[in-house]
Amino acid sequence: MEALQVPLQLLYSGIALGMIYAVIAFGYQLTFQTSDTLNFGQGDALMLGAMVGLTLVGLGLNYWLMLPTVIVFGMLQGGLVEWLGVRPALKIKSEFGWIMSTIALGIIFKNVAENLWGRDDLKFPSPLPESPLSLLGAKVLPMEILVVFGAIAMMLAVELFNRKTIYGKAVVATFNDRDAAGLMGINTGLVITFSYALSSASAALAGVLIAPLTLTGATMGAVLGLKAFAVAIIGGLTSGLGIIVGGIMLGAAEMFTGYYVSSGYKDVPGLLLLLLVLALKPAGLFGKTAIKKV
Repeated sequence: MEALQVPLQLLYSGIALGMIYAVIAFGYQLTFQTSDTLNFGQGDALMLGAMVGLTLVGLGLNYWLMLPTVIVFGMLQGGLVEWLGVRPALKIKSEFGWIMSTIALGIIFKNVAENLWGRDDLKFPSPLPESPLSLLGAKVLPMEILVVFGAIAMMLAVELFNRKTIYGKAVVATFNDRDAAGLMGINTGLVITFSYALSSASAALAGVLIAPLTLTGATMGAVLGLKAFAVAIIGGLTSGLGIIVGGIMLGAAEMFTGYYVSSGYKDVPGLLLLLLVLALKPAGLFGKTAIKKV
């Protein structure tokens, strides 16, 4: 059993990290399916969620009450990104305008965060005991367990919303065919705004989930956002299962490489996996290749 202890611990940490990647990648998926665009400021939405959460906790708000507040903040921030950066580009049918707009807004948010909270990394107090639990002979932090279940709960809630509510069905209709949904009377512009709001809310939630496990600062979202984008590509931008599998694969690969090879090489397996998937299955491991009739 002792021989399995280290690999199990690495696996547990990899799953927790991978689920954070998956939640952020889920946000990429939401916007891509409604508007064929991506919010390249997802990492900054995560950072803002963590910083706002840290401020609220510092003001005395309970962590569990802070979570819905940060989700609402994330939705407002995402709606602002769509309104300022994406909608004008879609209106003039600019093929790449939304890319630069979302990147530019992300840089602005990062600069605002540096001016409000400073450039130093801050410690986010954990709402759960910081002493590890024993699971199958290996140690796992209670916060890592919360990360996994919180991430799954967020994605299931969105899935239930889409399946069970009339507003969710409008979102699904826009997913399937935006033009047809518009002809049926669905306000597709509002649906796209909502998808951006939901994507940033998921990133903000990811921020306050991972913050107690790491340091919180204005630069924390940059790398996480890029890795989550890699997860979205690896798993497929049309598959919820794909981003979960892709996230866990990347998180576990980083942990095992960092321990058994070198921490300086922990990013390499994920990049190699990304290149391999792009070469062999461009739509992602679980993605579907779109067939367009001309």
